[in-house]
Amino acid sequence: VQLQESGPGLVKPSQTLSLTCTVSGAPITSTNTYWTWIRQPPGKGLEWIGYIRYSGSTRYSPFFRSRTSISRDTSNNQFSLQLTSLTPEDTAVYYCVRGAPIEGREYDYWGQGTQVTVSL
Repeated sequence: VQLQESGPGLVKPSQTLSLTCTVSGAPITSTNTYWTWIRQPPGKGLEWIGYIRYSGSTRYSPFFRSRTSISRDTSNNQFSLQLTSLTPEDTAVYYCVRGAPIEGREYDYWGQGTQVTVSL
């Protein structure tokens, strides 16, 4: 299983970030699979953003819920993240990951991560 993030590396404050994760080797609709977005700001730990289930339903961190949307394109085996109202504090490496420990599914496959910088 491989995951690959794609999207802009530089975005301006107040804009919306759109990232896509392309999955190969496993359908994102496989039963009991969860597809997660995580980020790591510079000098900080990992932050869970949310996930989309194999069924298409979603769950978000309360910290991000008001400005986050995770969706999917099953025909291309991709899932996506939109994060609105960006500030420099959203600068981070963003990862797409398979798994959701809260659902009993440990993280087992990670994308390589993509650096996103929010700056004028």
